[in-house]
Amino acid sequence: MQLYNTLSAKEREKLIEEAGKERLTISFYKYAHIGNTEIFRNHLFINWDELEVLGRIYVAHEGINAQLSVPAEFFDDFKTHLDSISFLENVRLNIAIEQDNKSFLKLKVKVRHKIVADGLKDDTFDVTNKGIHVNAEQFNDLIEDPNTVLVDMRNHYESEIGHFKNAVTPDVDTFRDSLDIIEKDLEDHKEDKKLVMYCTGGIRCEKASAYYKHKGFKNVFQLEGGIIEYTRQVNDKNLENKFLGKNFVFDHRRGERISDDVIASCHQCGNPCDEHVNCANEACHLLFIQCEECASKMNHCCSDNCKEIHELPYEEQKKLRKGKHASNKIFKKGRSEVLKFKK
Repeated sequence: MQLYNTLSAKEREKLIEEAGKERLTISFYKYAHIGNTEIFRNHLFINWDELEVLGRIYVAHEGINAQLSVPAEFFDDFKTHLDSISFLENVRLNIAIEQDNKSFLKLKVKVRHKIVADGLKDDTFDVTNKGIHVNAEQFNDLIEDPNTVLVDMRNHYESEIGHFKNAVTPDVDTFRDSLDIIEKDLEDHKEDKKLVMYCTGGIRCEKASAYYKHKGFKNVFQLEGGIIEYTRQVNDKNLENKFLGKNFVFDHRRGERISDDVIASCHQCGNPCDEHVNCANEACHLLFIQCEECASKMNHCCSDNCKEIHELPYEEQKKLRKGKHASNKIFKKGRSEVLKFKK
């Protein structure tokens, strides 16, 4: 029985182009107790592969975290299958603001220790004692309150291209890094301030809100559905949009434009730009912000050294990579000494 991809990303991309059919980019998560994660993983792969679902899905004993792309013609079938799973019935689906048929090119369903790497010991606090969920309208009112501290629970490369007005944006590489930093910075305001958090789709705030309540914060709120759902409600209800710039997303699009504001700069020349790219040198693949002019000048690379390597014949590039461990640049997104204008 097939439990893995049989097509490469390029082969899948060609099939999508030839089909010319609309696909929907969707994300959802759910904390729930899953007994046998391997069986559940296989069940999802078999059923979703038949529906031509593509994406990145993490399954753990604590639940599921999914970002995926499904053919529009199979959406009802996909939803029916979700509803057939007891803890996923009527789960909130975050539909992407900007659609792209090539947002995902493979179906990857992976068993993980956790659905978000938070570094927390869940048995030390009540993970179900979460903060108060607020919708877009309530969120807008809350963040205008002078007694509110608004915190972005995302990483530096995410908030760099877009964030809410007046938000605290920790300069961190991972979610787990932000938890202790935020607690320390706000330790004097655990009782007198309202702690309001947001993230991309809500999953990071779900765990963080329970953690901060455990740590003594009295008034904890979280934006339900994150930036994605906030934007949908703003558009549907004609509310004031308080988000500036782009929302970083973890697929081939790398970002959805929420407002016309460009709040970031090209990491190579400093001109206004919020377009994330990966260095064209396969041995580097660093994620950084690059404008069109620099992309042309640098041949889509992050440095002169990478540019020289990328311009070598492919077989020579492979020889240079052989036997070398991938650098930590891929994980340290946007962190490199060669990026002169990285904030």
